[in-house]
Amino acid sequence: MPDSANPEILSKEMIDFNNIDYLKNGNERQKQAYDVLSGFRLFEKLKAWSPVLAGTIPIGIDIEESDLDVICEVKDEMEFERFLAGYFSEFNIKVESFEINGEKAVVANFMLEGFIIEIFGQNKPVIEQNAYRHMMAEYRILQEKGEGFRNEIIALKKQGFKTEPAFGILLGLENPYKDLLKF
Repeated sequence: MPDSANPEILSKEMIDFNNIDYLKNGNERQKQAYDVLSGFRLFEKLKAWSPVLAGTIPIGIDIEESDLDVICEVKDEMEFERFLAGYFSEFNIKVESFEINGEKAVVANFMLEGFIIEIFGQNKPVIEQNAYRHMMAEYRILQEKGEGFRNEIIALKKQGFKTEPAFGILLGLENPYKDLLKF
C-alpha cells in the first residue's frame, strides 16, 4: 500500500518522467516499482519504442491494485505485437490490438513480481498520448492543490473511482478525460 506523501512528487520541481530514476527516491511503492522495472531491464528491452512509465504510481496517487503503465511509441503494430508475445512469453502475457479514439493501439498485460504490468503502444510520441498528458495534468494539479487534495483523490480511488473521474469529482469537471487535457 502506498505510504505517505513523497516529498519529491509534491515539490515544485518538475520531475523528468522520461527516466525512471526518480522512483529510487520516492515512496516505498515507487522504490519497489523501480526495482522491478530496472531489475527486469524492461525499459532497456523496450528502448526501440521510447517507453515511459505513466499513470498513478509515478505521481504517488496509486492504490494497492494500481498497475505499472508503460506507454510506447509504436509505428508497426504487428512488429510490436510479435516482440511482446515472444519476449515476454514466460509471463502468461495477453496481447491485444484495438482502436481507441479512432487510433490503433496495442496493449499487453502480465504480472511481474507482484505488479500488473501494462504495456501500451500507439503510433504517436509518448508525450502526445493521453496517458502521458493526463499524468502531467494530474501532476501539476497535485503540486498546486497539495497533500489534502492528493489524499482525497486516493480516497476516491479506494472507493472504486478511476483516476480521471476522481479528479473530475474534486475539480467539478464535466468530462474529466477531455477536460484534464486542457490543464
